[in-house]
Amino acid sequence: MKIPFLKFSGIVAFIMMFSLGIISCKDSGEKNSDQEVVSENETTETKDPFFKISLAQWSLSGPMRDGSMDPVDFAQEASKMGFEGIEYVSQLYTNRYADAEDPQAALQALLDTLKAKSEEYNVENVLIMVDHEGELASADEATRTQAVENHKKWVDAAEFLGAKAIRVNLFGAEDEQQWKTAATDGLTKLSEYASGKNIDVLVENHGNFSSNAALLTEVIQEVNMANAGTLPDFGNFCLKREGGEQWETKCVEEYPKYQGVEEMMPYAKAVSAKTYEFNDEGEETTIDFERMLKIVKDAGYTGYIGIEYEGSGLSPEEGILATKELLIEKGTNLNSEE
Repeated sequence: MKIPFLKFSGIVAFIMMFSLGIISCKDSGEKNSDQEVVSENETTETKDPFFKISLAQWSLSGPMRDGSMDPVDFAQEASKMGFEGIEYVSQLYTNRYADAEDPQAALQALLDTLKAKSEEYNVENVLIMVDHEGELASADEATRTQAVENHKKWVDAAEFLGAKAIRVNLFGAEDEQQWKTAATDGLTKLSEYASGKNIDVLVENHGNFSSNAALLTEVIQEVNMANAGTLPDFGNFCLKREGGEQWETKCVEEYPKYQGVEEMMPYAKAVSAKTYEFNDEGEETTIDFERMLKIVKDAGYTGYIGIEYEGSGLSPEEGILATKELLIEKGTNLNSEE
């Protein structure tokens, strides 16, 4: 049967177009595949930081002490800034219970409120930083024993709040060997009590002998308990201040901070990211955060790093958020290098 020329021409044209279309699609597919390979090879996977971020209440101590912010609202304030964990400071609540007719009942009422607030704003209670409860490293045994007793209520408070730890100070004896002996005794007794509550007792480098990381780790080794550990702070490595003062005056002798954090990390169950001032690029001007976080990462630490801003150039909220941004940037970069 003869096919009319026009119809035949149309069929031929259709076949040619169809064939070309297949070739074109094939070529296009091959090019896309190549592009995908190049894209995959050129793209580095972006990871989250290797740690979680919490907010230390001391970052807001200024407004909380001058009355412009209620310490009870800590969980709410932290939630506003996007934090998933919070670290309480005991001294910011002293006036809520210490002078009450029934201090124990007043403290429990306070804890009830703090727990309810943390649940309402969906933040984890990470730890309690305990201050002004006596010298756990006092050379006087009676003083040291009383300090242990004073700290026990905060172990109980941590257990009630669902926190994992309390942070303590090892202040007391002025002679190095006496301090080491007393600190070992005080920390052991408190850790024994806390072990029954499944609470860790963490020592921060917080001035004087406690900022001598090598000496502090000797104490931790002597205590030799699973729940006795350290809380390395990036900044608190002052050994001596002018006039022999514990705070405020100029530091005249400092322990090497990077070495100190590295020595404390094997025993760390929490970490404190201290910041003071920032430059225009968002870098902390006194601490190399990338170097610090590399030390933390190399130790295998993946827990909370708490932000503790103590600067004056930014408002507390601005300083907190600047620290958070810096932590996320450096922590993400380090985690993406693997």
